[in-house]
Amino acid sequence: MDAKPLGKLAWIILLIGGVNWGLIGFFKYNLVEKIFSTGLSRVIYAIVGLAALYCLWGMWMMMGKTKTKK
Repeated sequence: MDAKPLGKLAWIILLIGGVNWGLIGFFKYNLVEKIFSTGLSRVIYAIVGLAALYCLWGMWMMMGKTKTKK
């Protein structure tokens, strides 16, 4: 996991998004839409998507570093 503050924030956002998708999948309960309006929930989903891309990019970079060390 990235030790930088942005990396930690991205992982927290990603976990919150994952819990929300679990609630939707298992119980058909969308916590984000219950807390925020529909327009704002779209922004939150976009932020979760960006956090996922940031985490994937970080993992890809870490994988590249481990391959070059061998």
